[in-house]
Amino acid sequence: MEEDFVVFLIGSRLNRLRDAPKMIRIARQMRAMQKELQEAPDLGLLHMEDFFGRVTVSVQYWRDFESLENYAKSNHQSHLPAWREYNRLIRDSGTIGVWHETYRVRASDHESVYVNMPTFGLANAGAPSRLASSSTARRRMEVVRTTSGTGR
Repeated sequence: MEEDFVVFLIGSRLNRLRDAPKMIRIARQMRAMQKELQEAPDLGLLHMEDFFGRVTVSVQYWRDFESLENYAKSNHQSHLPAWREYNRLIRDSGTIGVWHETYRVRASDHESVYVNMPTFGLANAGAPSRLASSSTARRRMEVVRTTSGTGR
């Protein structure tokens, strides 16, 4: 990634097995939001990957924090009505937990290395390049800092 970006982790946890039908509703709402984001690249989502279990995780890469925030607060998108419904029906019941973490990442302050892997994660959001066999994390990070012009 040559520009700053945001990594957004969001997920849910089924706390009581008997409440699985409520989790299905949450999962359907999440899928609708993801479909909406994939069909409208101008909203700012670059890529996402989902992982399922008792705790679900969606790893999302966003163009910038403003895009993420605008989507979350928009009355014209799926998120806000779903969030309001969760708060009204489930929040205080303890049945389903919802969590998220947001990371602002500067272009010069990250690296991603994939060995014997198909394109995955951040490589799907940006433009992967080949790794020299003699490279080290320190060298790669120094090159990124130098070429980005930040000099930090």
